[in-house]
Amino acid sequence: MSEAERPLRITSDMLLGRRVDFERRMRRLPPLTVALIVTLGAVFAAEVVTGALDSADAIIAAGALLREAVLAGEWWRLVSATVLHGSVDHLISNAIALLILGMVCEHGFGRVQYVILYAASGLGGSLLSLLTSPGPSVGASGAIFGLQGAAIVLFRRHRDRLLVRDRRIGFVLLVWAVYSIVGGIFDPYVDNGAHLGGALTGALVARRLHPVVLEPLTDEQASSARRWLWLAAALLVYAFAGILTR
Repeated sequence: MSEAERPLRITSDMLLGRRVDFERRMRRLPPLTVALIVTLGAVFAAEVVTGALDSADAIIAAGALLREAVLAGEWWRLVSATVLHGSVDHLISNAIALLILGMVCEHGFGRVQYVILYAASGLGGSLLSLLTSPGPSVGASGAIFGLQGAAIVLFRRHRDRLLVRDRRIGFVLLVWAVYSIVGGIFDPYVDNGAHLGGALTGALVARRLHPVVLEPLTDEQASSARRWLWLAAALLVYAFAGILTR
């Protein structure tokens, strides 16, 4: 066989042109993520005004996760604890990570699936926290670790189809994860069980989600996602009802 007739070996570099540029059309201020951050900030302001940060009893009364209270029937704390924070530093570090990871996941999975992912990760984090710590604990980091787990799954499963140009985001998220875990060691209101539970839940849920950055949801997928969205909304309503009627 002559040199001209010899088959050409296809390398990964030659396939780059067929990859989807993940960052193309990605919004730097994703609206749903920004709304979540604003909501967390508003809840924290309410904590300050009502004195919820003054003592452990006060944060528990505000809706913190407490094993004893949950086992007594206050299951709404599994959700309410995920919107509370124990300090300004706690809120700011979570908000920064949420902005970055929300930018990735809202773009990668679409808004409806993003809400489902966030809610499921927060709930998964609370459940493992319940098993590993008596509490009290608060924070959105379980849900945010879930977004990180989902982002890892997204990029690993579709690494042959997605092109990520700016890889500095991985370093930033690694620093945040280490900061959050170390904070969980020293801050009694932050629970590393929630971090692990959220990350595992997010990774598992992401395996069932459809990457809309590659192709739109089918009608059947969209219908299923909307049903799960209604369940997430019902959990949120249940949590707020629990806080108001405790």
